[in-house]
Amino acid sequence: MQRRTTVTAEEGLHARPAAVFVRAAAGAGVAVTIGRPDGPGVNARSILAVLSLDVRQGEEVILTADGPGADAAYDHLAALLSGAATAPSEQAASAGGDGSPGPG
Repeated sequence: MQRRTTVTAEEGLHARPAAVFVRAAAGAGVAVTIGRPDGPGVNARSILAVLSLDVRQGEEVILTADGPGADAAYDHLAALLSGAATAPSEQAASAGGDGSPGPG
């Protein structure tokens, strides 16, 4: 099963966005690959493999996963790549960085 999505992060899939994506892929509970439409997929749990794709803002990628939980993995990972989801550390930072609700 495959799903296409567009990377919207200004940095593309480099440095911090790649690390957030890899952590989410590692916790997905299913094997996930990510690749460019014109090339082979790589292990989404490997930061070096993901960085080697050199994906930039606005480029499309293909996520592949199979098995129970694949749909949930697709939804979460695609949301991270498209900017629709916030990483847990970003949620903490927007709430004051210490888990408190922030200024209110």
